[in-house]
Amino acid sequence: MQTTRTNDLLRFTEKGIYCEKAGIYIDPWRPVDKALITHGHADHSRWGHKSYLATESAAPVIKYRLGNIKIQTIAYGKSININGVEFSFHPAGHIIGSAQIRASYKGDTWVASGDFKLEDDGISEAFEPVKCNTFITESTFGLPIYDWKPQQEIFDDINQWWRSNAAEGKVTFITGYSLGKAQRILNGLDTSIGKIYTHGAVENINEVIRNQGIKLPETTRVSQEIPVKDYTSNLVLAPPGAINSAWMKKFKPLSIGIASGWMALRGARRRRAAERGFVLSDHVDWKDLNTAIKETEAERVIVTHGYTKIYTEYLKEQGLDAEAAQTEFTGESLDGEATESNEESKSPTT
Repeated sequence: MQTTRTNDLLRFTEKGIYCEKAGIYIDPWRPVDKALITHGHADHSRWGHKSYLATESAAPVIKYRLGNIKIQTIAYGKSININGVEFSFHPAGHIIGSAQIRASYKGDTWVASGDFKLEDDGISEAFEPVKCNTFITESTFGLPIYDWKPQQEIFDDINQWWRSNAAEGKVTFITGYSLGKAQRILNGLDTSIGKIYTHGAVENINEVIRNQGIKLPETTRVSQEIPVKDYTSNLVLAPPGAINSAWMKKFKPLSIGIASGWMALRGARRRRAAERGFVLSDHVDWKDLNTAIKETEAERVIVTHGYTKIYTEYLKEQGLDAEAAQTEFTGESLDGEATESNEESKSPTT
C-alpha cells in the first residue's frame, strides 16, 4: 500500500506514512523505530515504537496512555532537521497538543494534518494554516450536510437542557470522548447550574491536563462512596461507551445526551437511545475542510480517512490533483473513540 509516485517525500506504506529520506514515520499504525505523532488519540498514537516525538502539550497524555515510552517534545513552529529534511509541528486545533506536521526537502513541502478543526474551542491551540505543495487531509465529515453551528450556540443548548433537567430533579448524563471532547464540553458548561461529576476515564485525563497547568472547571469523580441522591439535578460527563452500561443505570431519573458530529444525521440519537443529540465535533465540517485546503495553497491533496472517495472526486472537479490513501485512521466514532479501549471507556470509577 503506497502512493504511485516513487519520488514522493512522504509515502503510504503498510506501517504508516513514511519519509524514507529521514527514516521516520508520521502516526504509524505498526511498530517503527522513529515516530512523529500528531496527537494523543490512539488511532494516531500507538504503543510499540522505539521513539516518539510530539508537541510539548500532547506528550503528557500520550505518556499517560502508552506508559513507559521514549518520547521527546518539540515546541510549535520550531524546526528540526533530520537527515536534510526539515520538520516542524503546527497547531491543528483538534484537541490540546494536536499538530499538523510539516516536512520540507529541497523546496518540496508536505503537511500531514492528522485530525483538525478550524473553530477555536478556547481550550486547544487554535488551528494555523500552513502553506505546502501537498496536503494530507482527513475527510471525516467531508459532505455538505455537515455544517457546524458556532460552538457557543451548542453550549447554550446543552446548558438549557441541563437547567430543565435540574428543575425536574433529573441527572443530566452527557457523553464525549474522554480525551478532547470531554474537556471541551466541560469548558463550555455553566457551573452555576449544579455540580459536575465525571466518569473515571474522563477524570483521569482531566488530571493529566490539569497537571500541565491548564485550567478546567471543578469536577468530582463518580465513586461508590457518593450517595445516589447526590447526583440529582447535577451533571455526569462520561465517554460514549458508558451508555447503556450497568454503571450508568445507577443515575435515576436521568436524561441522556450525546455530543458528536454524527448527531447531524437523522436517527443517530435514537439509535443510541438518547434523549438529546448535540452536533459538536472536534473535526472540520464541509465548509471549513474546503477553507483549510484552500489556505494551504496546495496543488496536490491526499485524503486519508472519512468520505475519501467522494471527497477526492470533488477535489478533482475543483481542479486539484487529488487521491485517496488507505490508512488505519478512524476519525470520529458514534460509539466512542474507536481506539479508546473498551476497558477505559466503560471502567466505572477508577
